[in-house]
Amino acid sequence: MTTAADRNLTWHDVVIKREDLEKMNNHKGATVWFTGLSGSGKSTVADYVARKLHDRGIRTAILDGDNIRQGLNKDLGFSPDDRTENIRRIGEVAKLFTSFGTLNLLAFISPYIEDRDNARKIQNQGDFVEVYVDVPLAIAEERDPKGLYKKARAGIIPSFTGISAPYEAPVNPEVHLHTDKQSPEESATQVIKKLEEMGIIPGV
Repeated sequence: MTTAADRNLTWHDVVIKREDLEKMNNHKGATVWFTGLSGSGKSTVADYVARKLHDRGIRTAILDGDNIRQGLNKDLGFSPDDRTENIRRIGEVAKLFTSFGTLNLLAFISPYIEDRDNARKIQNQGDFVEVYVDVPLAIAEERDPKGLYKKARAGIIPSFTGISAPYEAPVNPEVHLHTDKQSPEESATQVIKKLEEMGIIPGV
């Protein structure tokens, strides 16, 4: 594997530092990574969190799996290698948002533990908050907001997480939600409480 030096690349240090942006924002930059089955409520909870934080003057950005695959990662499929590359790329983007002092909320199935761990490793300690949006497969399949489980069961969508492809649940996430028992509002409140406890955002 070639290094940056081998490719004649040099890191450019910017004048406005992360700490300057965080001071202006009055909160830290961080990556909040929502992972879980399709239909678990990742995007819904991320939206609730963003709305609550926006009302408190906190700068957020939502990066959603379907949206990213329509642009930045539109060249990738759903093979194990492509899933890994999908998460590698978005992990690097998340790291950039964190360095800009932004609280970025990522909603990705991200089924493999190793890929999520690698996304964590490239950030500083305390900058990565894993949120496991946990729901029984039967409930996620019953919800099926996009009709994907139905297509997967019919064999129209191959390699579908939870049906014909594996999902590796987090072992020790910072936040563990149970969206079959919690409302989106309750789930968002739990996430925000953890962010306050970690000192990423100020308490109220």
